[in-house]
Amino acid sequence: MTAKTAKTIKKVTLKTYFLTGLLVLVPLAITLWVLGLVIGTMDQTLNLLPSSWQPERLLGFNLPGIGALLTLVFIFIVGLLAQNFIGQTLVKWWETLLAHIPVVGPLYTSVKQVSDTLLSSNGNAFRKALLIEYPRKGSYTIAFMTGIPSGEVASHLESEHVSVYIPTTPNPTSGFFLMLPRAEVVELDMTVDAALKYIVSMGVVAPVTPVRRPIDPPL
Repeated sequence: MTAKTAKTIKKVTLKTYFLTGLLVLVPLAITLWVLGLVIGTMDQTLNLLPSSWQPERLLGFNLPGIGALLTLVFIFIVGLLAQNFIGQTLVKWWETLLAHIPVVGPLYTSVKQVSDTLLSSNGNAFRKALLIEYPRKGSYTIAFMTGIPSGEVASHLESEHVSVYIPTTPNPTSGFFLMLPRAEVVELDMTVDAALKYIVSMGVVAPVTPVRRPIDPPL
């Protein structure tokens, strides 16, 4: 082995080690950054408390994350109270009050309908992963079935259609809403979680196709 060959091998090895380190640290760094952003945002809720109740004044030092913890506890308590009869009555009274306020009422109602669909355990959002032709003929992308058109919209559609949401990459929280003929969509045999990972990773993390055992021929 010549000195030049040994130098080349050493260079390739160092490059491999460096890339391996990046593959380990980059996802960790992004995860920590997102957690820090979320916790920092939730810590801002402490500003709603009176100055005498601020944890930093009571404890004598700043404790990062206590605002996030208090926010989670508050959400849990609200959910717990809303499960009983008195809490449900108060929630209905509050929603009725907001519904009669101009501008606020329609906005609150719309947001509540979307959140009920997305967060409720009985919701139907993202019920199926679909393969559709978009944005042009011969170009395909993954979308999610969100429902079936109804009301006046359905009366103007000649054939059976489905409502689909097409998320953008790598941020699936933004996207496009389309109503497509059912005959033009292909239902995929993959979970919604697997499809979301496929979209967020820009196609790098391909969903694993389940291995189907062949059916033995009859004897």
